[in-house]
Amino acid sequence: MTLRGRLTVAFLVVVLGPVLLGAFFVGATLSAVDRSRATERLGLAAAGVRTSVDALCQQLRAAADAVALVTDPAARSRAADQVVGRGLAAAVVIADPAGRTSYATAGGPAGPWQDCVGAPAGRVGALAVQVRLRDPAGADLGAVAAAQPVDPAFVARLAAVTGVGVTLLDGPGRITHTTEDPGVRAAVLAAARQAVGDRVAGTGDGRYVRRVGPSPGQPLPLVLSVPARRPPVLFGALAAAVALAALLAVLAAWRLARVTTRPLVELAGAVDRVAHGDLTARVPVRSRDEIGRLAAAFNRMMRETGSYVAALTSSRDQLRNHLVVLGDTLASTHDLQRILRVILDSAIAGTGARAGAVLLLDGHGVLVGQCVEGLVGRWPTDDPADPATLRVPVGTGVVGAVAATGEPVRGRWTAPDPPTGEPTCETYVAVPFAAPEPRGQERPGHPPADGDPAAPPSAALGVLALYDRLGGHEFDDDDLAMLRTFAGHAAVAVENVRVHEEAQRLSLTDPLTGLWNYRYLRESIRREVERANRFGRMLSVLALDLDRFKDVNDTWGHAAGDAVLVEFARRVRGVIREVDLAFRQGGEEFVVLLPETDARGATIVAERLGAVVRDQPVPVDGHGDDDEPLRVPVTVSIGIAVYPDHAAGDQQVLDAADDALYAAKAAGRDGYRLAPAAVPDPVRTQEIPVVATTVSPPDGLPRAGAADPAGAAQGGASSGPHPPRQSRGR
Repeated sequence: MTLRGRLTVAFLVVVLGPVLLGAFFVGATLSAVDRSRATERLGLAAAGVRTSVDALCQQLRAAADAVALVTDPAARSRAADQVVGRGLAAAVVIADPAGRTSYATAGGPAGPWQDCVGAPAGRVGALAVQVRLRDPAGADLGAVAAAQPVDPAFVARLAAVTGVGVTLLDGPGRITHTTEDPGVRAAVLAAARQAVGDRVAGTGDGRYVRRVGPSPGQPLPLVLSVPARRPPVLFGALAAAVALAALLAVLAAWRLARVTTRPLVELAGAVDRVAHGDLTARVPVRSRDEIGRLAAAFNRMMRETGSYVAALTSSRDQLRNHLVVLGDTLASTHDLQRILRVILDSAIAGTGARAGAVLLLDGHGVLVGQCVEGLVGRWPTDDPADPATLRVPVGTGVVGAVAATGEPVRGRWTAPDPPTGEPTCETYVAVPFAAPEPRGQERPGHPPADGDPAAPPSAALGVLALYDRLGGHEFDDDDLAMLRTFAGHAAVAVENVRVHEEAQRLSLTDPLTGLWNYRYLRESIRREVERANRFGRMLSVLALDLDRFKDVNDTWGHAAGDAVLVEFARRVRGVIREVDLAFRQGGEEFVVLLPETDARGATIVAERLGAVVRDQPVPVDGHGDDDEPLRVPVTVSIGIAVYPDHAAGDQQVLDAADDALYAAKAAGRDGYRLAPAAVPDPVRTQEIPVVATTVSPPDGLPRAGAADPAGAAQGGASSGPHPPRQSRGR
């Protein structure tokens, strides 16, 4: 082979190798990212489907409960028609104890009807919820069933809500309804057979498929699919780029070989070794003429090329590994400490720093260390292993200035006077990280930075700082750019954790009053009953209902009713202890849990609640004369039950408090009643009269609220939807 051929081969090997590897890496990465995004999108769509079906089942249960609460058969039929007329259900069927239909609304959906809590046995024509009818003595009077059709319109609504293709299957796996195009249905159905559990399967035409259900609370066998988003000409474009690079490399190699006028034995041998991958080849420099300069330049080129390739390979592998670990951590956990630890370790490894720290801004304008590495002995502290001992006020020192200005800095350390509490070092680099949303937008639960004098103008969440690069060199601009990348990941991680925590809080609170909601009530009372059992303590439950609240809505409107509910919730929080829990059960009904409180303490709290509501009418703006707020008088009826004196379980103590509330309503409202002691025989119950009084009896234990001489037995009217409860014929 001639010298020209050898130079051409060596140049092509050096140039085209990284190009081919880069093209392969880009193609594989884009395919993996596309599948990951499709999997995440299908996961969100699956959660949306479960939420939509659960909401429909809850609506059907509320509709069935509304019909079941009507005791008169004729009125019950009218109530069924009203439920259908209001769109709460497509059909309502009332059956007697033997299962025969006693009344059914017109135009019901075709069968078969699938119960929301049952497993599907075949084709589903409608979703239904059934509620048993019982008289006050507990005898079975039949059942009420509310249904909503599962038709193409229902499947289309699910597709519109989730933004993906939705297909409803029957029992054997055939398509019942679908929003997919006819050309892709067979491929989607074939891929659905391979998708087991939460696994995502792919089709030959670039779609991703996932099955959802049947499962508890979501009895419909559904298939979700989304199209791939990678460019259709991705691999063609990569091939064209590689071909163009190869062409340019060939032309350059031919030109380089052409300018070589004569073969040089030593240089040819060295080039031959380079062509076989030996980048350690060197040419002896025997003269200072053009050949000598060529040999010297060749030797220098080989040294720099070897170092460059080694550095590129090492840097690429390290960065790839760190990004893989970081991506897996961000996608798999909401553990902020773990995420910050991975970010800090990756930043230290990527820049060659000896030590580093991640500091987050607290609510008092102080940067607090959350994660540190290699800082033992670098700052005076009682506990070097605790990151929280690293505390730097905003605007103080290097990291404080970075948080205040929002500008990254690097340089050599100069000891400040007086000390700022920062670690000592020789060189440093620090970058801020802020929330990813545009500046000026409020995050839920976080006030704007302008309202907090201690908050920095940049709305920074924290600072990522590294100290003392290996080798003693200062950090350069490349290190600063890399650190900004990791700081961006840290900002996303912190914001994701905050959004996750805020979403959890909102899912457990009532949006109007800010109290805990019915879902958290079920969880809390179960936990408190278990705790009372474990430690041998008592738990008091107060069921509260605003008297004649429907009159407030009917007279002054629902806005006034909402204002009354908000003010009532505020007064409840002002009366109870910090360890007590207040819930809005639904409408104007509330529940208060008093841990480690007996009947005496519960009645004292009930008296205070009644007084604070009764003595101060609620001001409502927009209804009075001369711009003066209207003052609406409000009273509350309270039922009290104590675990384990009045019930043996969490649901039983709630029912006992509810029964006591109805007793307080029947006694004339604006008072409270204590539930009777639990009857040992669960089958037979006995009504125990409760003495009505406004003062405590001689034994010092208050038992009831204010008495109504007229003995009016009027119950409070509900103004809003209630959470589903067991029908007891009220």
